[in-house]
Amino acid sequence: MNKNYLSMIIAGALTCTPFVASAAGTMSKSDYSKAKSQIVADYKSARIGCNSLAGNAKDICVEEVKGKENVAKAELEAQYTGKESDQFKLRMAHADANYAVAKEKCDDKGGNEKNICVTQAKAEFTKAKSDANLRKTVAKATTESIEDRLTADYKVATEKCDALAGEFKASCITAAKAKYGKA
Repeated sequence: MNKNYLSMIIAGALTCTPFVASAAGTMSKSDYSKAKSQIVADYKSARIGCNSLAGNAKDICVEEVKGKENVAKAELEAQYTGKESDQFKLRMAHADANYAVAKEKCDDKGGNEKNICVTQAKAEFTKAKSDANLRKTVAKATTESIEDRLTADYKVATEKCDALAGEFKASCITAAKAKYGKA
């Protein structure tokens, strides 16, 4: 079983969102490029919409638009590759976007209320980063565990093949390799 396949399984199991990893490899390079261009166009359009605002409302709008663009790009990449590393980047893009907007919203407050707001925004960001890192660690450990189990099962299967001779043994080993991804 190859590592990308395992990563896709684990990424899907660990995300609360739909199994985006299953789309890996089904998107053509052309579709990927078009989607990326659409994200940029959507950003530019939304960014222009922020120009009608003033002061901190404009700053909040700009951060929201930037965050949506970064999340959309990270989500597209995760869908395109199906890699756990891109799933991690997607979770971090969400965390970064939420933090940037929350900090900007704190600017509307003053004194101790602003300090509390900023501290809360930092705490939420820290929790989101911690969750992303935990999921990454669990995914890696799960992948290693699956690989270890497959290797152990493969060794048992090939040991059973050793009891056979000639064509039967070769056929048995070929079947074991196919079943446990050692081909």
